[in-house]
Amino acid sequence: MILPSDASPPGRRWGPDQDRLHRHLLRQPALLPKGGRLLMALSGGQDSMALLGLLRDLQSLHGWHLTLWHGNHGWHSEAAVQAQALKAWAERQQLPLHGQRADPSPATEAEARKWRYRCLLEQAEALGCSHVLTAHTATDRAETLLLNLARGSHRRGLGALRARRPLANGIQLVRPLLPFTREDTARICQEMALPLWIDPSNAETRFSRNRVRADVLPVLEDLHPGATTRMAALAERLAQEEEQSEEIVAIALGSLTMAPDQQGAITALNRRSLAALQPANQRLLMQKWLRLHWGSLLEARSLERLLARLPLDQGPGRHDLAKGWHLRWEGCSLLLFPPTDHGRPG
Repeated sequence: MILPSDASPPGRRWGPDQDRLHRHLLRQPALLPKGGRLLMALSGGQDSMALLGLLRDLQSLHGWHLTLWHGNHGWHSEAAVQAQALKAWAERQQLPLHGQRADPSPATEAEARKWRYRCLLEQAEALGCSHVLTAHTATDRAETLLLNLARGSHRRGLGALRARRPLANGIQLVRPLLPFTREDTARICQEMALPLWIDPSNAETRFSRNRVRADVLPVLEDLHPGATTRMAALAERLAQEEEQSEEIVAIALGSLTMAPDQQGAITALNRRSLAALQPANQRLLMQKWLRLHWGSLLEARSLERLLARLPLDQGPGRHDLAKGWHLRWEGCSLLLFPPTDHGRPG
C-alpha cells in the first residue's frame, strides 16, 4: 500500500485532467447523465483511484450520486487486509463503499471478470443505480486489441472495451477513463496525493494481460513511441465503424423482412432478394436476423451449408436449429419457426 496524506478536500481541484474529463462528458452526455446514480468499481489501484479523484472533483458540477464497490478475488494473502484498509479510507472520506469476497476464488481472468460484473449488476439493481463505472484506460484498450488480435478475433473484438454498453435490465456499463493512459492515472494519483493499494496479482505472468502489459507494450512503445495511444484510437474507430455497420445492416434487413405466409412462423425473409446478394452480405444479414429473432448465431460451417441451399433453383427445404427451432423455405419465403411445444416466444 502507498499511503500519502489523504487530507486534501475533495471537489476543490480544477486542472487540465479535470477539464479533459469534463469536456469528454459534455461531448457524450449519455455516458454519465447529470444527477445520475452511479456505482463505481474501486480496486484501490491507480486507475480506479484516479477515476474516483476526478469524479469527486466534477461531482458538484454534474450532481451525481456516487457509490463504490470493491471486489476481493482472494487471489493473494493481503487481499482481505487491503479490502479493510480501503473501506476504512472510504469511510474517512465519507464515501459509501460495498465490498464482496468471491467464494470460491475464480481460477481464471475470465471467471473473475464474470464474477465482478455479476456482483456489480446485482449491487446496482439493489441500489437503484443506472450506470456501473469501471476505470479502464486507453492502455487497457490497447492491451485488449492485441490479445483479441492474437486470438483471431472479428472486428467487433478488436473494437472491444467500448465507452458504453448495456449491462442488463436497463443498466449501462460505462468507461469514462478511456481518453487517459496508465501514465496519466499514475501522475493524477501522485498529484492528488491519493493512496494506492497495489494488487500483487497484477505482476503474475500466469495472467495473459499482465504479460502483454509487462513484455509486449514496452517493446512496441520502444519501437514506435505513442503506440499505446494509437492502438486505443484504432479500437475506438473500429467500434464506431461497427456501430455504423449495425445501423446499415438493420436498414437492409428491414427491406428483406416479410410477413410470414405460413401459420406458426414468427418472421420471414425474402428468399429471392437474400440469395441475390453477395455471399458476405448474405452471411451478415442471416446472422443478424437469427440473433434478433432466435437469440443465437449459426456456426460458420452450418451457415455456409444453409446459404448454399437457399437459391430458388434449389427448391424447398428445412434446416433444424437448436432447442426445437427450425427454418423452412418454399417459393420466395424463408421462415423461422419456434418450438411447437412452446408456441410463440414472448
